[in-house]
Amino acid sequence: MGELTTLSVATSGKGSLRTTVPMSILKHFKLKAGDKLDWDFEARNNELVILVRPLKNSTGTSAVSTENLSETKKSKR
Repeated sequence: MGELTTLSVATSGKGSLRTTVPMSILKHFKLKAGDKLDWDFEARNNELVILVRPLKNSTGTSAVSTENLSETKKSKR
């Protein structure tokens, strides 16, 4: 099992929830407050698989290199 986080209400009266990005992910991908994440999901073998991709920051450079993404995928297998 990976890291455990808890969902909480993002804004009262709205249908969205929020969670915390674990520190190990922040450090590995060099993410910081204000970075944008693209969320996608798919159902696979009765499990919810969530894909989160960091988007480019305001300077036009990627917050995460594709090398880091490949290494992370390999280490999760």
